[in-house]
Amino acid sequence: MKENVASATVFTLLLFLNTCLLNGQLPPGKPEIFKCRSPNKETFTCWWRPGTDGGLPTNYSLTYHREGETLMHECPDYITGGPNSCHFGKQYTSMWRTYIMMVNATNQMGSSFSDELYVDVTYIVQPDPPLELAVEVKQPEDRKPYLWIKWSPPTLIDLKTGWFTLLYEIRLKPEKAAEWEIHFAGQQTEFKILSLHPGQKYLVQVRCKPDHGYWSAWSPVTFIQIPSGDPLMLGASHYKNHKSYRPRKISSQGRLAVFTKATLTTVQ
Repeated sequence: MKENVASATVFTLLLFLNTCLLNGQLPPGKPEIFKCRSPNKETFTCWWRPGTDGGLPTNYSLTYHREGETLMHECPDYITGGPNSCHFGKQYTSMWRTYIMMVNATNQMGSSFSDELYVDVTYIVQPDPPLELAVEVKQPEDRKPYLWIKWSPPTLIDLKTGWFTLLYEIRLKPEKAAEWEIHFAGQQTEFKILSLHPGQKYLVQVRCKPDHGYWSAWSPVTFIQIPSGDPLMLGASHYKNHKSYRPRKISSQGRLAVFTKATLTTVQ
């Protein structure tokens, strides 16, 4: 009797699986954690790409543990970072600790797992762009006119404690030009530019970078119309005598590559 029941159970299961396969229903494809980012060394978020869903509703979960620990934890916040993400608030973020994480995809037909990803928060810092970019043409008496640029650090970063340092770059170009001219501004939040052509409309942006991590995105473009008149003196007023300072130009279609010793280098 027991053998008949077991045979019937196996037959039913095989029939179910065969029906699912005929209907194109499969276990989910392998997900991939493709990006982790911290805006301020205090919180961070990781995002994953789902694999195929196998034609069935699929659930995803992210689990992690810190290096040296065996206890596994599930993602504390699937909401803040948007779809297919896990956000770690301050109470879950530790500097100089390696997080080992994995995403599990499950549907009615089975499960699949992403590769393990090793993340050190120290090396995935990418701040938000600077704020309140202001641009003005200054024309002091008895001196050459210049372009004065000023901005504020991103609000999520606390620079008062001294454990977070930001460096800045400015880029500008005439509205119809193909190349940007880039100037390094160091830690200061204002800058003077003298390499301008009168009568031109200029586009100006600024970005920032922490001591460890990646450049932020460029700030929104600010426009400035340079008055007609004598050409302004070439050069930049700050850092032009510094040994490491070299104004440079890049294509407006180009991208700068930043290389660090980060364990994770997939910030996009």
